[in-house]
Amino acid sequence: MIKAQVHDKFKMFSGELAPDKTIGKLADEVASFVSNSGVAAKSIGVQFIESANRLLITLGYRDDAQPYPIRLHSVLLGKIDPKARDFSAMEEAMAQASSRYQNIICHELYLTGDKNIVLVFMTHEA
Repeated sequence: MIKAQVHDKFKMFSGELAPDKTIGKLADEVASFVSNSGVAAKSIGVQFIESANRLLITLGYRDDAQPYPIRLHSVLLGKIDPKARDFSAMEEAMAQASSRYQNIICHELYLTGDKNIVLVFMTHEA
């Protein structure tokens, strides 16, 4: 089963954060690429580049597997101290956020310039 998750193709997307610090319209761009290209999405990477005020999203995919629709969802979790040793409150917030979505394929986090942490889920839209 794990072989179905293995992938070696990637597509990059770049854009500005939405006013609420989430990925905004980039979510639709990623989903459209998957739909229009007929690929099977496997993973995401998300990085906020503070100096450029830009968000980079990488999509890992396979083009030799059955395609399926996906969607990206972002949830603002609140401020975080990256030097903290106990992340149990953030882990609980992540678990609560995940309960809102079905068919989560993978997730990613990014930290905004003002130390807000945003959780991004990629879901299978069955």
